Amino acid sequence: MRARDVMTTTVHTVAPETSIAGIARLLVDRRIGAAPVVDAGGQLVGIVSESDLMRRPEIGTERERSWLMRFVSDPEALAAEYVKNEGPTAAAVMTRKVVTVGKDAPLDQVAGLMEDNRIKRVVVVDEGRVCGIVSRANFVQAIATHGTPAKVEPDPGEAGDSLLREHLLDRIRQQPWSQSPTFNVLVSGGVAHLWGAVRNDAERKAMVVAAQTMPGIRSVEDHLAVIHWNFGV
Repeated sequence: MRARDVMTTTVHTVAPETSIAGIARLLVDRRIGAAPVVDAGGQLVGIVSESDLMRRPEIGTERERSWLMRFVSDPEALAAEYVKNEGPTAAAVMTRKVVTVGKDAPLDQVAGLMEDNRIKRVVVVDEGRVCGIVSRANFVQAIATHGTPAKVEPDPGEAGDSLLREHLLDRIRQQPWSQSPTFNVLVSGGVAHLWGAVRNDAERKAMVVAAQTMPGIRSVEDHLAVIHWNFGV
């Protein structure tokens, strides 16, 4: 399997000038743990995660160093830390060295990058533009969907499943009732597995019908959870 087979394709991004409060609201409202930062040309320039927002003056958690630590610390490092802790926008707090992969990266490579860099997600890019995110949850979804160990020999149905997945994702996204930001689709042997969260039961049923009526889909497994978002946070 490859990154494109499991990645979440609905990715919420922020601009370098997005405020810290704006980033926090996005993470809460969309129930996500990080947001890639893209410039005006759509190119990936960084990523802001929950961990980047832990040490903030807004909540009284900024790091306080003793006079001794300030004395022995490198002034340049202290200045960089001050910018990250006190900066008002994504550009100030974001991680600039983003770990990325291409859509065709094997999943074992993605897993290795996450382990080696001790991160929870990898951004998937196509010519510098964000096209998806692979998180730990996507690995769990893939295991639950496929259920059996991967074959050593290439599966002749793998290409067909990948194409079905892309078409089904496009079909659902194009519907006027499709509003949930965290759903995902995996296809194995022609069986569509719907994962993630939706806003109401009507949307859940509509997604199931969209999958059931998709040419090439043999059956549908509904793993969706109904969660009522509060967008007034």
